[in-house]
Amino acid sequence: MSPTVQLPIDVPAIHALLPHRYPFLLVDRVTEYEAHKRIVAYKNVTCNEPFFQGHFPGKPVMPGVMVVEALAQAGGILTQLSSQTTADGRLFYLVKIDNAKFSRMVVPGDRLELEVELRRVIRNMALYVGTARVDGEQVACAEILCAEARP
Repeated sequence: MSPTVQLPIDVPAIHALLPHRYPFLLVDRVTEYEAHKRIVAYKNVTCNEPFFQGHFPGKPVMPGVMVVEALAQAGGILTQLSSQTTADGRLFYLVKIDNAKFSRMVVPGDRLELEVELRRVIRNMALYVGTARVDGEQVACAEILCAEARP
């Protein structure tokens, strides 16, 4: 049976699902969700992001690793919602990134759409396939493997 989830999911609800906080919480809202299958979320990219101070002065570009991290966080929300758990006492770590491709820069003012599919679950690990878009145009994609930390 699929969990019932009220959409959209906003930042206070995301705080219950992920341990990340400012300045490292990279998901602002969840707009679509299918338990154990896929999620669509977004990040509003503003000129106030701390990484823009050094990447790059006068020509701000969101670092590609931050785009991949945003996809991983969306995958974490998918896992938490699907298992009906919260972030309390659970930590997931990035294990591997494969086939990452970056096709366009993400800049202040962009709305970064994050679409993530759960490909498979292996013991305490989840393999996601994520695509990031701006205005419907793909800006990045990657396969992401995350594992839950064992106590």
